Amino acid sequence: MEFKDYYQILGVTRNAGADEIKKAFRKLARKYHPDVSKETDAELRMKEVNEAYAVLSDPEKRAAYDQLGRDYREGQEFRPPPDWDAGFEFSGSGFSTAEAADFSDFFAELFGHMGGARGRGAHPGGGFRARGDDHHAKILLDLEAAYRGDTRTITLRAPRQDASGRVVLAEHDLSVRIPKGVREGQVIRLAGQGAPGLGGGPPGDLYLEVHFEPHPRYRVEGRDIYATLPVAPWEAALGATVKTRTPDGNVEVRIPPDSSGGRRLRLRGRGIPGDPPGDLYLELEIRLPPADSPRARELYEAMARELAFDPRNNSGG
Repeated sequence: MEFKDYYQILGVTRNAGADEIKKAFRKLARKYHPDVSKETDAELRMKEVNEAYAVLSDPEKRAAYDQLGRDYREGQEFRPPPDWDAGFEFSGSGFSTAEAADFSDFFAELFGHMGGARGRGAHPGGGFRARGDDHHAKILLDLEAAYRGDTRTITLRAPRQDASGRVVLAEHDLSVRIPKGVREGQVIRLAGQGAPGLGGGPPGDLYLEVHFEPHPRYRVEGRDIYATLPVAPWEAALGATVKTRTPDGNVEVRIPPDSSGGRRLRLRGRGIPGDPPGDLYLELEIRLPPADSPRARELYEAMARELAFDPRNNSGG
């Protein structure tokens, strides 16, 4: 996917204010609107201009775009890194289905998860009293927090427009109780932590979508956890009981005799807590000791002579 430089499309600098962006958009709209333009590529250019303006005129989308795009140029190969938007607090006003369908794949890749949820608007009682918008944010937690539960201080960055129309990120901290057994994608609701209400209306809520930080050892699927368990050749061949660590502490695992590499052992109930809890799956990885001494080479040579074993024969004999 190619990166789109929205600032270049509108012909403005990256520190342009809201009025400058609006002025540039209106100028280009007059030039490329298909109803009046004589340009051969007017329709395509107008779509690009509309898309660029939809992003740069919205403080939230612009802040997200600036976060990702500062090191990219127009047409450069681009793929957003995982969880790039963690810690951003969005109002959830998003974009319409029509916009999503009309704009590019680049737009959808960046902002496809920001759309949809909207504020609830006026209070049923009428008048100027209105409930505040709900806000949304993605947070990253370590896997261990799901096993024990915790209270964490979360720092969120909320895009705002300053007096000159430029986007700034305002940080604020929240104390959040993480429930034991929280799952990937689960949403934690903080009542009254969204946008303030209008005319005495109640504030909106803040919804935190939980994601786990990448772990060097564990992979998460629902409540199940997957990991690799290194074993010595004799442990796999003869069977053994070995100690290994899990997100919930160390456990002893029995290796059945004649286990091959890739065999998966299931530890029931050792996954993320819940009702029912998940399981922990350990995939055996047979690791060979190095032949880096005369004695080690001697042992390997003895095995080669005395064991009728051909690893390229499916029967093993």
